[in-house]
Amino acid sequence: MITIDQIRKNVISAIKSSGLTQTELAKKLNIYQSAVNQYLSGRALPALDTFANLCVILDLDAN
Repeated sequence: MITIDQIRKNVISAIKSSGLTQTELAKKLNIYQSAVNQYLSGRALPALDTFANLCVILDLDAN
């Protein structure tokens, strides 16, 4: 079973590969950049709809 930390690491890797900055990603997700930072640092979890949009933007499999 995949852990939240593994998901976070996969998202970080996908963001780096995409070339998007945290600010650009936040704009695409319609959230604050500080929220993206909290997600990536493990201090907060995104809402399910935000996570789904994140997967679409970064072309990640949500499973």
